[in-house]
Amino acid sequence: MFEIYGYVRVSAKNQNVTRQIMALENFGVLTKNIFIDRQSGKDFERPAYQRLITIIQPADVLVVKIYRSPRTQLQRYY
Repeated sequence: MFEIYGYVRVSAKNQNVTRQIMALENFGVLTKNIFIDRQSGKDFERPAYQRLITIIQPADVLVVKIYRSPRTQLQRYY
């Protein structure tokens, strides 16, 4: 059997994560399997992300809702 996990990240603590959580739940991710970080995306030293990667197994599914590409990714193409 496998688990479905979701990951949400926003840059600022005051940003709303509701839309992202709703999208993950609509995809079938259980609330207990949604990990949320409220900090910069400059690196992967984020508490919820670090917890997630210690739990997730090779057969599991990770769902991430992306609203925009990170600036560093876009800079690679322009």
